[in-house]
Amino acid sequence: MSRRIGWYVHHQGLGHLVRMRAIAGELDARVVCFSSLAEPAELPPNCTWIRLPRDDEPDPVSGDPAHSDPTAGGLLHWAPIGHRGHRHRLGAIAEAVAGEGLDAFVVDVSVEVTLFVRLLGIRTIVLAQPGDRSDAPHRLAFDAAERIVAPWPEELLRPAWLQPVRHKTVFTGGISRFEGRALPDGGERAAGVLLLGGRGGQEVSEADVRAAAAASGGKWRILGGPSGEWADDPWRELVTAPVVVSWAGQNAVADLAAVDARAIVIPQPRPFDEQRATAALRGAGLAVVVDGWPEPPDWPGLLARASALSPDWGRWRTAGAARRAADAVAAVARA
Repeated sequence: MSRRIGWYVHHQGLGHLVRMRAIAGELDARVVCFSSLAEPAELPPNCTWIRLPRDDEPDPVSGDPAHSDPTAGGLLHWAPIGHRGHRHRLGAIAEAVAGEGLDAFVVDVSVEVTLFVRLLGIRTIVLAQPGDRSDAPHRLAFDAAERIVAPWPEELLRPAWLQPVRHKTVFTGGISRFEGRALPDGGERAAGVLLLGGRGGQEVSEADVRAAAAASGGKWRILGGPSGEWADDPWRELVTAPVVVSWAGQNAVADLAAVDARAIVIPQPRPFDEQRATAALRGAGLAVVVDGWPEPPDWPGLLARASALSPDWGRWRTAGAARRAADAVAAVARA
């Protein structure tokens, strides 16, 4: 492993970490990860972890970072003045970059880290997110990046804001941790509905889920989301569920594709309307997509519609997606 690649993992939710694991496992390179998250229990053997201080919590000296001009007048997303956590995290990245001699740096996601690493003279690869990314900070990061990896199929989602940098964008298809696992041949389906929530926040309450279950006359199992148990590997639950109700995060949709799910997808509020961009699923006939949590009387009809789907999830291009992303990263590291 002669190549060395840095990788910034955003701490919001777990999707960025899951995606890094999938791609890094395909790389013949040493990967140095930077994140505010604690080092996870399982990392690919080629990865090491540097934990960064938080910069979104009150500082004893500068106070609430939200009140310290974090956007630099709209030029950036988050660079609070006087915040020691912010200063120390960038210092830790600079120290590691200077010592490691990195060949490239993947950023998932941060405008500030992208620009900072590029100023240190390292080629950067940015993981794109759906939604409206036409604001000035995003445009600056995309312009500075050597390569942009968009983890969805261009055929189904082609945002206008990405067209000016299309020449350096690689659309990989959806990246799923379950890629390559063999689906069972037939087998008994579980009873009821699986609600697959995440850790990024939601508008749905436990009472909402109870009302939906009562209206649909069946048992629901909740993984993540409101008061749900957590499963690090929900493969069995996904492949045996007759219908999956899911948020519209990139990893969640890729996992639905990997297991050939019949699904109801409900976008949750996210910055830049990220999850609402998955309305492409609706037009492609891959899932039943609704814009908000349905009223109880609507659930029986929605579940019937989802059960009747015959989705061609191959259009989400999960097969080989992590490998295509790794190839894009490796090409920049070799440059």
